[in-house]
Amino acid sequence: MIAKATVKGQVVIPAELRKKYRIKKGSKVNIYEGEGNVIIIRPLPEDPIEASKGMLKGKTSILKALLKDRQEETRHG
Repeated sequence: MIAKATVKGQVVIPAELRKKYRIKKGSKVNIYEGEGNVIIIRPLPEDPIEASKGMLKGKTSILKALLKDRQEETRHG
C-alpha cells in the first residue's frame, strides 16, 4: 500500500489497515525506526480508563443517588 505525506508530514493509514487494527480517531500509535530504512507503526492498546470516560455521562452519579436515597430515608423515618 502506498500513502502520500502531506506538507505537514501527515500520512493517512489506509482504511483497510485502520479497520483491521481497530485504529480510530484519537487512537494512539507508536512510531519507530526498524532496521534498514524501515518505519514501523504499531497501534497502542486502548487505555481502559480513557475508554470508559463518558460512559455514564448524563446518568445520575452513584454518590448523588446514595445521597438522595439517604435524604428520603431521613424524611420517611
